[in-house]
Amino acid sequence: MSSLTKTRVVPVVVAGGAQQGLDLAAALVRGNLPVAELTLRVPGAVEAMSAIAEHFPDVLLGAGTVVRPDQVDEVVEAGARFIVSPGLSAAVVERAREREVPIIPGVATPSDIMLALELGLGTVKLFPAGTLGGAPTVKALSAPFPGLSFLPTGGVSAANMGDYLALDAVVAVGGSWMVDRALIQGERWDEIAERSREAVAVAARLTTGSEAGR
Repeated sequence: MSSLTKTRVVPVVVAGGAQQGLDLAAALVRGNLPVAELTLRVPGAVEAMSAIAEHFPDVLLGAGTVVRPDQVDEVVEAGARFIVSPGLSAAVVERAREREVPIIPGVATPSDIMLALELGLGTVKLFPAGTLGGAPTVKALSAPFPGLSFLPTGGVSAANMGDYLALDAVVAVGGSWMVDRALIQGERWDEIAERSREAVAVAARLTTGSEAGR
């Protein structure tokens, strides 16, 4: 998932239907954040994915809340280029591997991480990161698992994203503050674009500062 290092921010989106997907993608592109994890939480999410994949091929499109192997097939056929799960299922990981699409499973404990490593995974999603202790937990978990990359999600916000991105083990953060469900429902696409631009700017500033200090 090296492509995630370009933006270091992954919008976690709850959107349904082709038009909502297209409007959302257009707003993210205007906000210089051409990546999205569309969750399978609402009806029409797959239709939104298909529309984005067709009309915005340069958007790095992911599918979230994938919990069954058959859902892997569904989202890959809709155009998803990576998959995110809330937990770790060997069956889901294997199906993603069969479909040759990267998967980032959710973990919450060292035991989860050890299973992920056994399955040959190099990036995991700490979820729900905020409830599990935030950035200090990522730092603690990364110590015994050198080389493993984390995508913290759940409780990540504009206010605390810097705490996560300052850690070498964090490849990117996932969050919904720039694509809040209320903004999508209210069709406030300009605000989504503006929040996206701000998130990208913060991530870029933190990444540049981190590289300068090495």
